[in-house]
Amino acid sequence: MKTQMEKAAGFRELHQGTKAFVIPNPWDLGSARLLAGLGFQALATSSAGAAFAMGMRDGALGREAMLQHIAAVAAATDLPVSADLENGFGDAPEFAAETIRMAAEAGACGGSIEDARGEDATARTDEPIYARELAVERVRAAVEAAKSLAFPFTLTARCENFLHGRNDLADTIARLQAYQEAGADVLYAPGITTREEIESLVQSVDRPVNVLVGLKGMDLTVAQATGLGVRRLSVGSGLARAAYGTLLRAAREISEHGTFNFGDDVSGLSELCRLFPT
Repeated sequence: MKTQMEKAAGFRELHQGTKAFVIPNPWDLGSARLLAGLGFQALATSSAGAAFAMGMRDGALGREAMLQHIAAVAAATDLPVSADLENGFGDAPEFAAETIRMAAEAGACGGSIEDARGEDATARTDEPIYARELAVERVRAAVEAAKSLAFPFTLTARCENFLHGRNDLADTIARLQAYQEAGADVLYAPGITTREEIESLVQSVDRPVNVLVGLKGMDLTVAQATGLGVRRLSVGSGLARAAYGTLLRAAREISEHGTFNFGDDVSGLSELCRLFPT
């Protein structure tokens, strides 16, 4: 098995290539090992996928449970893992910093901190996104924690505007520029979907940009993303939702119609077994 230093160095190098790479998001050990068997070069956790796997809604897992999930995924394969750390599980910059250190201890080679307050906090305020000054302080604290580690932890700063109905590209770019100045290694604005938006963002920053793909109605290939200057593509909860969606449709067919036609489309047992290590 590779050391965490070796995984982290390899993960950092992936962002410096000339072609966008895909970092898929498993939701449990089985999906992590299956994706590794298909030849992907790195993995990322999904807060929603992790919650679904534990029978909860997105945002319901606390930090301890999420760190246990990250540790399990990180140990499941020899690939570097970037952790979805939500908002750091607290508003203060100190929470973001502490969560970065804890994720590294759990085996992550990188991780993301977002500028949204989180579902519970949002329910108590009309403003789902942190004020820019506080958001920058949180990223800066996370960066300092990452730099204190004994290996090159890749920190991704996320602007959540578009996921919360704030489709303000100018503010999104300004925030990511500020996070860049605070020291973030990768910049990410999940929810931007058009090539024009993506190109504007990429041209406005000088750090690798991650784009969320697999969204309904979004037409973007790896080759097209590379042409726009994107360096990383993730699917977020997309694969978990695809798997659970298939389960939901099959279960509804059984319960509502008493039929089992879903079996016509499932993968064969031998095919799946070949993708898992012995």
